[in-house]
Amino acid sequence: MLRFVCFILFITFSINLTNANDDDTYTPIFFTQAEVLNSHTTRIPFKLIDHLIVVEAELLNNKGNFIIDTGSETMILNRVHFPNFYNHQRKNEETSGILQSIDNSFERKVKEFSLESLKLHDKDSDVIDMSHIEKSKKIKLLGVIGYSILKDYEVFIDLYLNQITLTKVDRFGNTLNNDVYLEKIVDSLSFTLKNHTIVVNGTVNNQKVKFGIDSAAEFNQINRKVHKKALKYFIPKRRLSLSGVGKKKIEVLAGKLHRVKLSETVYFGPMLTVLTNLNKINSAFGTQLDGILGYEFFAQKRTIINYQKETLYFINYPLNTQ
Repeated sequence: MLRFVCFILFITFSINLTNANDDDTYTPIFFTQAEVLNSHTTRIPFKLIDHLIVVEAELLNNKGNFIIDTGSETMILNRVHFPNFYNHQRKNEETSGILQSIDNSFERKVKEFSLESLKLHDKDSDVIDMSHIEKSKKIKLLGVIGYSILKDYEVFIDLYLNQITLTKVDRFGNTLNNDVYLEKIVDSLSFTLKNHTIVVNGTVNNQKVKFGIDSAAEFNQINRKVHKKALKYFIPKRRLSLSGVGKKKIEVLAGKLHRVKLSETVYFGPMLTVLTNLNKINSAFGTQLDGILGYEFFAQKRTIINYQKETLYFINYPLNTQ
């Protein structure tokens, strides 16, 4: 039976974390496949594990994988591989995850995170047990990189070339280098940033809905409480067992969602979607969503995310000439 894990997105550069003894030593994490395009832009190839975007990395002599997740508020480290990190500081609040919030997590300060010459300082990292995801996906998972890191970049997620391009932006969202992309931007869509969540307005069968965009959602999700006019075009196929960051499992109805539009020019073909209760997601994300658009969204749209401008930009897939 298929399983669902929720995150995604990744990077290739070096991150410096304090070691487990809290002294002044910095230990780098290396994402070794990055290609530096200029002083502010890096391009990173990724592999898809099921529908998760994953990069290989090395931290404290551990070689493994990081998932890049626009739906995660912070960087998350897997306690399985960093057992001395977790006892630093227990978090007072829960860590957000897409199926439910995660309790029993710990917090670690990331002293320095660097993308070649680009550096971010004093970033928080949550530390949790992610062994169930490793087992499900059959990968060695070191952690997840989320919004707290990605927000300072314009992020091009390209499922056509299986690569992510990160380019540094100023506080207004302007890229620090011109002519970053060879491809032409053909469309755009405004979004609202609710806490760390990308929220867009759209319609399903002309019924107004509010979607969250999450690059780590392996399947789209639609709230079973949404208006019946929208649910009319959710065509169920089978039941799935889904598991999230917090190890909890739920059974959901899976099918295809039709007639999704985000604007007059941004619309989608049928997308694999699960019907579920979004109460815990809304509580974790601090907003009221009717659905989540994940892998299926990015599979149909080569998408650039600019958090500062609160805008999505789209680049066409090449025409199929076969």
